[in-house]
Amino acid sequence: MTDSSKLVPTGPIEHPASTRELVAWAFYDFANSGYTTVVLTTIYSAYFVGVIAARLDQQSPGTAMLLWTLSIGAANLLVLFAGPVIGAIADQRASKKRYLLLSSIVCVTGTIGLALVGSNAVVPAMLLLVLATIAFSLGENLIAAFLPEIAHRDGMGRVSGYGWSLGYFGGLLTLSACLMYINWATERGLEATDYVPVALLITAAIFAITACPTFLWLRERAQAKPPIAGVSYLKAGFTQVRNTLRHAAQMPDLFRFLQCLTLFQAGVATVVVVAAIYAQEVMGFDTQELIVLIMVVNMTAAIGAFAFGYAQDYFGSVPSLAVALLIWVAAIVVTLLAEVPSDLWVAGNLMGIAMGATQAGGRALIGQLTPESRNAEIFGLWGLANRAAAILGPISYGVISELSGGNYPLAMLSTLGFFLLGLMLLFSVDEERGKLAAAALTTQ
Repeated sequence: MTDSSKLVPTGPIEHPASTRELVAWAFYDFANSGYTTVVLTTIYSAYFVGVIAARLDQQSPGTAMLLWTLSIGAANLLVLFAGPVIGAIADQRASKKRYLLLSSIVCVTGTIGLALVGSNAVVPAMLLLVLATIAFSLGENLIAAFLPEIAHRDGMGRVSGYGWSLGYFGGLLTLSACLMYINWATERGLEATDYVPVALLITAAIFAITACPTFLWLRERAQAKPPIAGVSYLKAGFTQVRNTLRHAAQMPDLFRFLQCLTLFQAGVATVVVVAAIYAQEVMGFDTQELIVLIMVVNMTAAIGAFAFGYAQDYFGSVPSLAVALLIWVAAIVVTLLAEVPSDLWVAGNLMGIAMGATQAGGRALIGQLTPESRNAEIFGLWGLANRAAAILGPISYGVISELSGGNYPLAMLSTLGFFLLGLMLLFSVDEERGKLAAAALTTQ
C-alpha cells in the first residue's frame, strides 16, 4: 500500500492537494485512455483500414494506412498551433478546468459520432476522427498543466507516474468491456460492422463516467490575471507565447528537451496508431487477439509508468529516460525480426514498459523545468512537441508504406530512427541547470 502522505505536495505550494484531489487528477488519465486504446490504437484503427477504407486499399495498397495517418496528422497539426495559445489563455483567465470540460465533451461526442458512421463512409469518418482527436489532445495538455500546481518538483515523477499508471488501467478496463461484448457478438455471428460501433459507444460512456471525479474534486489554483485595456485574452495569449519563445535562450534545457521529446515521441506516436494494423496485416492477428495483446501491454505499461516514477525521482530524469529509450530500441528491433506471433508478444511487452516510462517521465521533466505561473502555456508547448511528433512519426510511416506498396517492416525502420535520434539529443540536456533556470524565471 502506498503511503498517501508521499503524494501530497510539499514545498512552496500555497494550497497543497489532498490525496482525494490527486486521485481525481489522475483519474482523468484513467478516463481518456479508453479513447487512445480503443480508437487510436486497437479496434477502430484496424476497423478503419480493414473496413472503412478497404475499397480504396484494394485499388491502391497502402492508401488506407496513408489516410489513417493523414487524419491523425491533420488533427495534431491543428493542435500544434492552437495548444500553446489555448494554454496561455487558460493561464490568463485561470480557466484550465473549464476548457478541460469542453474538450472532454467534444471528444466523447466525436467518439459517438464515429459509432454512427457507416462502412465505406471515409470522409465523414476522417472528419470525426480529426475532431475527436483534437479535443483529446487539448485535454491532455490541460490536465498536464495542473501537475506543477498539485505536486512539488521533487515528487512530480511519482505523481505523474501514478497518473499514467492509472491511465493504463483505464485503457485496460475499456478494452476488457469491449472484448466481453465482441466475444458475445461474434458467438452470435455478428460482423465487425455490428460490434465495432457498439465498442465505440462503450468507450464514450466509460470516458464520460470516469472523468466525473476530476471535475468534481480537482481545484483550479491559478488566479486570473487582470485584463489589459484594449487587449483581448486571445491577443494576450499569443503575446505570452511569443514572449516565452523569445526567452528560449534563458531556458535552453527546457527547449532542448522539447526537441528531444519531439523525436522520441514521434516513435511512440507511430507505435500507438499503427501497432494494431501491423499486428493484423503482418502477423495475421484477429480482432480478439489484438485486444488481448493490447490488454497485456497496458498492464506492463502501467508497471513501467509506476516504477519509472520512483526511478526518475531517485536516479534523475535524464538517466532514467535514456534506459527507457534503449528498451524502445530493443522492442523495435524484435518487431522487425519477428517471425512468429510469440515474437510480437515479446516486443509488445517491451514497448509497454518503455511507453509507460517515457510518457510519465517526459511529462514530469517538463514540469520540473517549467517556471511557475506559466504552467498551462509551457504544457501547451509540451503538447505542441507531442503533436509535432504525432504528425512526423505516423505520416513518415504512412508515406513510406504507400511508396513501398504496403511494406510495413520497411516503414517501421523510420520509427527506430526516431528513438535513436531522441536518445542522442537527450544526453545534451542538463537537468539541474534547467531546474535552476526555471526557478530564476519564477522569481522575475
